[in-house]
Amino acid sequence: MATVDQIKNGLIDKILNIQNKEFLNALDKIISASFSVNQTELSDSQKAMLEMSNDDIIHGRTISQEAMNKRNLEWLNGQ
Repeated sequence: MATVDQIKNGLIDKILNIQNKEFLNALDKIISASFSVNQTELSDSQKAMLEMSNDDIIHGRTISQEAMNKRNLEWLNGQ
């Protein structure tokens, strides 16, 4: 099985031979998006909020955007 360094070097060799600018731009976007996703660290409270949100979805404790808009308008008109 190849090591991480071997994989990186193989990719570098392949990239150096690519002449298609559009392909390279697309590859750059993919790598940049992947890098920023992998570098994001969530705090414990953010993780807890996501878990609570997921639990709400699983148990059907959600409302539509339309219903939320109606609630907001009712609340604003009641002020």
